[in-house]
Amino acid sequence: TEHLGRVPPPFSHLQGMGCWAREVLVPEGPLYRVAGTAVSISCNVTGYEGPAQQNFEWFLYRPEAPDTALGIVSTKDTQFSYAVFKSRVVAGEVQVQRLQGDAVVLKIARLQAQDAGIYECHTPSTDTRYLGSYSGKVELRVLPDVLQVSAAPPGPRGRQAPTSPPRMTVHEGQELALGCLARTSTQKHTHLAVSFGRSVPEAPVGRSTLQEVVGIRSDLAVEAGAPYAERLAAGELRLGKEGTDRYRMVVGGAQAGDAGTYHCTAAEWIQDPDGSWAQIAEKRAVLAHVDVQTLSSQLAVTVGPGERRIGPGEPLELLCNVSGALPPAGRHAAYSVGWEMAPAGAPGPGRLVAQLDTEGVGSLGPGYEGRHIAMEKVASRTYRLRLEAARPGDAGTYRCLAKAYVRGSGTRLREAASARSRPLPVHVREEGVVLEAVAWLAGGTVYRGETASLLCNISVRGGPPGLRLAASWWVERPEDGELSSVPAQLVGGVGQDGVAELGVRPGGGPVSVELVGPRSHRLRLHSLGPEDEGVYHCAPSAWVQHADYSWYQAGSARSGPVTVYPYMHALDTLFVPLLVGTGVALVTGATVLGTITCCFMKRLRKR
Repeated sequence: TEHLGRVPPPFSHLQGMGCWAREVLVPEGPLYRVAGTAVSISCNVTGYEGPAQQNFEWFLYRPEAPDTALGIVSTKDTQFSYAVFKSRVVAGEVQVQRLQGDAVVLKIARLQAQDAGIYECHTPSTDTRYLGSYSGKVELRVLPDVLQVSAAPPGPRGRQAPTSPPRMTVHEGQELALGCLARTSTQKHTHLAVSFGRSVPEAPVGRSTLQEVVGIRSDLAVEAGAPYAERLAAGELRLGKEGTDRYRMVVGGAQAGDAGTYHCTAAEWIQDPDGSWAQIAEKRAVLAHVDVQTLSSQLAVTVGPGERRIGPGEPLELLCNVSGALPPAGRHAAYSVGWEMAPAGAPGPGRLVAQLDTEGVGSLGPGYEGRHIAMEKVASRTYRLRLEAARPGDAGTYRCLAKAYVRGSGTRLREAASARSRPLPVHVREEGVVLEAVAWLAGGTVYRGETASLLCNISVRGGPPGLRLAASWWVERPEDGELSSVPAQLVGGVGQDGVAELGVRPGGGPVSVELVGPRSHRLRLHSLGPEDEGVYHCAPSAWVQHADYSWYQAGSARSGPVTVYPYMHALDTLFVPLLVGTGVALVTGATVLGTITCCFMKRLRKR
């Protein structure tokens, strides 16, 4: 017949008598595969003679006809296939692929139930003697396809639209939770591997377009795709099995890049007799189309009540409203709100006045410490800034700044969006206070050891009732005949509340400051010394006390310079030469007296 050449030659009993023998190797069986899936069976030959490229023929023995060989495909003869395989071979569904000269693989794209049986790989002889084996056999058993995959009811967490597959929307920073049902009733011992994947919206789904998020492998190990590995390690990404067939993935702190179409893929694995694991089935189900609503696209800030014009000392209230489709503050999101002020005409948003942080704790910006300023939340998304007593320096452009944060792993917050309101002009009427100061040194000349008295007269024009004055005295020390570049040093002064404040006197002696008239101040430097030399000036300031008992400086001025030079007295100028002359005379007299006494004693001794 056509395949009589497959009958072992009569000299096959001589196998092993030479130094070589042909051997055909196929996988150890039986192999279990699932109907409708692809299968590959390898075959290679060793110990042969002849050309390096060997030919291979594949046959099938079906269980109902175990003695009948059905030709499947050959590397040598294109007309080798039996009628039952002819159409499938022509269509490329069944083919033999050469790996190298002495190795091939039989591939069946879609396994059918009638494909079960014993497969034989036969190699026509190219040897000078018939030694060894010329074919190898392996049994293939076809299992029914019983793998099932679907979205787990009641469906993913989030706002869903009634579509199939469902379309859901989650806020940035919220959890994205998806469920998947995967089960099999295969009678053989198999393992399921379940993975969740994401593809970009509207993209065709395939292995090249589906990005794995996280999966449970056949050995029960949990692994994430490369872009999600850090989030899995940080605990932001979780995957668990609930019950026998339910799998749940939770993506914490949803990000804009998490949008897309999510799929669940289940793969069934079986262990072959050689110990290796083979995938025998795979199915995929669409879980949901997910949209991530970013906070930056939703966060909006408005302010009121509009341009304000107030007088000094009056309260200033500004309202800030945060709007948009935002998640509530809590486990996944947090917000902070603050007010900024820029003087009229100044560029940029300005400096911080006050803010409420993500924990609701209020704080004042630099320069506002000690003032009666309140920042509070008066409604779910409305915040109020209140200055109890406005000052002319509070005039400018105000903006409300809102920031949205999402919570990552643990308690870590990540800023996701920020928005500023339109500018809100605030005008505060000026006090209209004009100050002038005149200072001088009483007596015009002062000597060392005396008391230097410096007087300062202050004139005031304008201002509200109850205006109070303060005055301070400052000195600049000369160095090498010129004024030092070091800032002026406070010597002393009297505040608007009448309390004296003493600074540091250059000479280190006692200082007194006093109010000698309604608008006249005096500085006295006792026991004047040369270190007190310098240029002094008086710096008055006008203060207004508002209803909240805070003080506001409504004006200031600076007097002209007053030079203080401690002179020496006339007797002091003669005292040093007198001391020097007296000392010289004493030394000279002592020398003459000593010389005379010495000579007299010598002459007396001779006598």
